[in-house]
Amino acid sequence: MKNKLHGNILINDSFIEAEIEFSDKIHSIKKIGPGNFKLPKIIPGFIDLHVHGGGGADIMESGNAAETIARTHARFGTTSFLATTMTAPFEDLEKSFLAMKNNFVSRGKKEARLLGVHLEGPFISSQKLGAQPDFARAATIYEIEKLNEIVPIKTLTLAPEVFKNLEIISNLIAMNIMVQIGHTNGSYEDGVKAINLGAKSFTHLFNAMSSFHHREPGMVGAALAHANHAELIPDLLHVHPGAIKAALRSIPNLYFVTDATSATGMPDGDYKLGTQTVHKCLGGVRLKDGTLAGSALTMDQALRNLVSIGLSIAEASKRLSQIPAELIGATDRGIIKEQNYSDLLVMNDDLTLKEIYIEGEKI
Repeated sequence: MKNKLHGNILINDSFIEAEIEFSDKIHSIKKIGPGNFKLPKIIPGFIDLHVHGGGGADIMESGNAAETIARTHARFGTTSFLATTMTAPFEDLEKSFLAMKNNFVSRGKKEARLLGVHLEGPFISSQKLGAQPDFARAATIYEIEKLNEIVPIKTLTLAPEVFKNLEIISNLIAMNIMVQIGHTNGSYEDGVKAINLGAKSFTHLFNAMSSFHHREPGMVGAALAHANHAELIPDLLHVHPGAIKAALRSIPNLYFVTDATSATGMPDGDYKLGTQTVHKCLGGVRLKDGTLAGSALTMDQALRNLVSIGLSIAEASKRLSQIPAELIGATDRGIIKEQNYSDLLVMNDDLTLKEIYIEGEKI
């Protein structure tokens, strides 16, 4: 069955008045005239490449966690995402991958589309764990191949300075796994080496990495000087707005993620992040010692936060949808055009969600 939407539609970085006809994919876009801001805004669905949990469920719990997470984030405009695992023993990772396999194969009703996995650790530095459990270890292609056979790994975070992690970057690229630098205490030079070998992005820029100093630029300096891509958490707790603006000036394809935990979409209280207990309070999620531990951010709030610090709606949307899609090769999502999936968000003037469509299904 074909549906129609009439509104102020974001196409090619600008709004136009148009009508979309669609089912699971967009059949046609009929331009009516220039942008008409009396009409509801229609933008592409959000694509979140860093999601640990939501709705009280953590992806490492297995069971029906992936379903709960996909349903929770769909309510906030995330139309597709990468399930993000924690640093853990191989057996725990394998259990999590097996549990989410059905969700990857078949999207359930009112669920965001699971596009694959972001393996955030265990190939990281024990000196920059952040909220990760201390199961850091050397990367092995065997382990990665075994997990990748269950559900495709789209993104893998590693610290380039530890073990022999630099040596496997070329193998990962050959497996179509996008390498991100993160949870690292490495130097500027370590970062540049990894980029030259093919590492493409940085995991939650500024957080859990060696910081910038004018005589020791650190991993942050490597990102600001050389990266074309990096992810950043725009909850305005992890990173100051001034630092976000500095990154926007330096990194052409900076994009935004939630790093959402099981506390997302839930009231204040205690929740799980992998094997650890985290506490949600005053909009943040923290370990017992006060360390930020992921977030309770949703992508619709990320959009509003970015607009509040000066980004246009069009630019914020691009960094929440198009750039993440292009980065992982999801070329049929992230922008509104014919033959792309009908992942569409209808928004009110205050940028709250009015209607959500995922592959044509109204959520």
